[in-house]
Amino acid sequence: MAKDVWVVADHAAGSPRRITLELLGKGRELADAQGGRLVAVALGHPLDGLPRALGEYGADMVLSVEHPHLSSYSTEAYTQVLSELVQRRAPWLVMVPSTAWGRDCAPRLAARVGAGVVTDVEALWVQDGRLWARRPMYTRKVMGTVEYVGDGPHLAVVLPKVFAPAERREGRSADVEAVAVQVPEPRARLVETRSLQRERVSLTEAEVVVSGGRGLRGPENFALLDALAAELGAAVGSSRPPVDSGWVPHDYEIGQTGKTVSPTVYIAVGISGAPQHLAGMSGSKYIVAINKDPNAPIFQVASLGVVGDLFQIVPKLTEEVRRLKAQG
Repeated sequence: MAKDVWVVADHAAGSPRRITLELLGKGRELADAQGGRLVAVALGHPLDGLPRALGEYGADMVLSVEHPHLSSYSTEAYTQVLSELVQRRAPWLVMVPSTAWGRDCAPRLAARVGAGVVTDVEALWVQDGRLWARRPMYTRKVMGTVEYVGDGPHLAVVLPKVFAPAERREGRSADVEAVAVQVPEPRARLVETRSLQRERVSLTEAEVVVSGGRGLRGPENFALLDALAAELGAAVGSSRPPVDSGWVPHDYEIGQTGKTVSPTVYIAVGISGAPQHLAGMSGSKYIVAINKDPNAPIFQVASLGVVGDLFQIVPKLTEEVRRLKAQG
């Protein structure tokens, strides 16, 4: 079995998303350690300049599968194509991004090809010739260390923002192979996509996240977070109660039933800190909590806790950030 490391690319408009660059960075390290190639797998229609971009970010080879049935994600089509490729080529490791489609496809792919799969991966390393992974468990109450058994293929579903992204080397190229595979016509088709337009950076890619909870009391008060986020260049998120109450779209939700984020700074405003929410943000490097309840569970994980009225604190914090920016 080849010691190749595969990265299944997540992309948009012919460009790899940040999570793909992070997987390419880690994949390069693991492939070099194993003496194998770093292979990027690109599925879609059209792919435009994606294979070239993947080569510039470190891929030695790009397996390109372009078909109209792959123009948007389909459980059946992606699972069929990827399982056929893995069974043909037998890579040592397949890295899949922990996105909505990645989490949907990975367990099906693992079942088809008989691969060991670890989800929510935030560390990967080789020890004594074996691949190991670390993942949070029980809503991040503990960290689990998992050893992959056997020679492969191994499958890892990797969280965003846990690995450094690969650096681009303009002009670097990869061997591109257009692969012909059977692509089944999906039994369900995508009729319409409605994108939520965020003025700032994507929630899962943001270095700073300002997130609100039930303590904001109503949808109109998310404007306080919007103002602070605008000054910080941050993304705005939410715990589950505001989403359930219809204050903000589901796209904002962070937690066990929402998104997982790992920013450098996470500012939790009016969030009590239920385990389901902590599961989605406790991997943040620094956590700042603002809450009027000194016994709120969020303070147990916070790097800095501020006990007080958020309606007074947040506007003052916004003004202070604005003042400091004006001073350069």
